[in-house]
Parts: sequence; structure tokens; C-alpha cells
Amino acid sequence: MEPGNNTQVSKFLLLGLSEEQELQPLIFGLFLSMYLITVFGNLLIILAVSSDSHLHTPMYFFLSNLSFVDICFTSTTIPKMLQNIQAQNKVITYEGCITQVYFYIIFVGLDDILLAVMAYDRYVAICQPLQYTVIMNPRLCGLLVLVSWIMSALYSLLHSLMVLRLSFCSDLEIPHFFCEIKQLIQLACSDTFLNTMVVYFGSGLLGGVPLAGILYSYSKIVSSIQGISSSQGKYKAFSTCASHLSVVLLFYFTGLGVYLSSAATRSSHSSATASVMYTVVTPMLNPFIYSLRNKDIKRALKRLFGMETFTKRPFVLALKKCP
Repeated sequence: MEPGNNTQVSKFLLLGLSEEQELQPLIFGLFLSMYLITVFGNLLIILAVSSDSHLHTPMYFFLSNLSFVDICFTSTTIPKMLQNIQAQNKVITYEGCITQVYFYIIFVGLDDILLAVMAYDRYVAICQPLQYTVIMNPRLCGLLVLVSWIMSALYSLLHSLMVLRLSFCSDLEIPHFFCEIKQLIQLACSDTFLNTMVVYFGSGLLGGVPLAGILYSYSKIVSSIQGISSSQGKYKAFSTCASHLSVVLLFYFTGLGVYLSSAATRSSHSSATASVMYTVVTPMLNPFIYSLRNKDIKRALKRLFGMETFTKRPFVLALKKCP
């Protein structure tokens, strides 16, 4: 097949999760609800951390950055999907598709790296508690976040430039609800060997290295916790990692589930459905995991909404009535 000229490509068609018209209102309502919950929940985490001076620590600094990334992550894909369903139009421009690929990869990479940075923070807090404030100083924390953004941006830029070199033919239908890079590579009618190698090598590097760092950190944490004599001390040390560990497991298990489902079924629509867990459900659940399992976040949220002051006020008034 003769490769076409990629400059003639002006649009792609996003087929979405289902082509059945009667399911579109249900899908629209479901995804709109999940998107609003994701934005509102993560925004609450950011506001709680920024408004409470007790939470101005490295752990919550990284958490607020993770919440911001999750908002951006879902905002890269879901609004366009909702717009297409509402307008009953599946079109996304070529430029819009490349832009979506670029920002999607940035925020996936940031999620991955920030989880590894947070694991390192917990490792220092538990294994080297006396040196924690010295090691995790504001300068290092800011530098870690800055390096995470730079690495993710460069990695995403590489993929975007690799996609720009591809030529596309007549079949421009993407069986997904967003422009996923593997789907774009499959649509190309030019040589995609180099793109495929970059995808697999980059995924292994950006996914494998942070995962290895997380596993190493938690192996040291577990070893350190086992050395604590009291059961109360062990519980307290583990509770500081519980929320982060839950998010890590959710992030990697959903990502692995997407990969295994797509490899097993070889169906693009099945892969798109499975990726909902990775791209929508995980960012939506993160605020609940941190708010439900973290007393500091609960307290900060109560202060944010004035609930803590309200509950204490009757007690103060009662004291005033005493002779």
C-alpha cells in the first residue's frame, strides 16, 4: 500500500466506547459524573493542603501535586469525549489528536514518577526519621517535582514528534474514546517499527524504573517496621504508608489490567473499556483513599468547611455558663 501524505490528514474519528445510540446518554451521564467527582475531589485535596499549615510537609506537597496532575489527566480526554457525545460528532482534528497524545503521555508519566517520589519520601520518613527534615528540605522537594515535569515533558515530546513523522491512509477511525498512541500507530500506513520500539522501550523505562524504586523503598520500609518492638509503633509506621500504598496498587493493577485485557482479547473496544479504569476511575478514587484513610486530611477538610469550629462552639459556650 502506498503511504499517504500526512499533511492531507485533517481529522480522525473517535468511535468511543459504544456505537449504539441508545447507550450514549447513559455513557454521557456516567462520565460527566465521574469527571466532576474527580475534579471536585482532587481540588478539595489541594485546597485542604494549601489552607492548613499543619499539612505544609513534603508528603502533602507531593500529594497536592498528584491531585493537580490527576485533574489535568482526566481533563485531557473526558471533556472532548463528552463534547463529541453531546454534539453527536466523532471528529477530532489532527492537531487536536496530537495535542491530546502529548498531554496524555505527560500526565501518565507524572503520575508514575510522583508515586515513586512519594515512596522515597515515606522511605526517608520511616527509615531515617531523625534526618527527615534535613533530607526532604523544600529545595529538594521542589527539585524532585521540577525534574518529574521535565522528564515527562521530554518523553511526551519524543512520542509526539515520532507520531508526526507517520503517514496515514484512508482509514482514520480510532476505536477508542481518546487518541491513544498505540491506536494511532496501528492506523499508520508508513513504517511504524521505530515508533513501536520507542513505545515499548519508553514504557519499560518510564514504568519500570519508578516501579523498581517503589518496590525498593517499600522493601526497606517493611524491613524497618519489622524492627520496631511495639505493635503500636508498627501500626503507626504502617499507617503513614497505607494511603500511598493503596494508590500505588490501584494505579499499577489497573494499568496492568488494561495491558493484559488488550493482549488477551485483541479487541480495540475491549481495550478502550478496560482503559476506563486506568484513565478515569483511578484518578477519581485517589481523593477518597487519601481522605478516608488519613486523619490529617479529614481534619483539614473539616477546618476548610468550618465543621470543626462548629462542633467545638457548644462546648465553649457551655463553659461560659459555669459560675
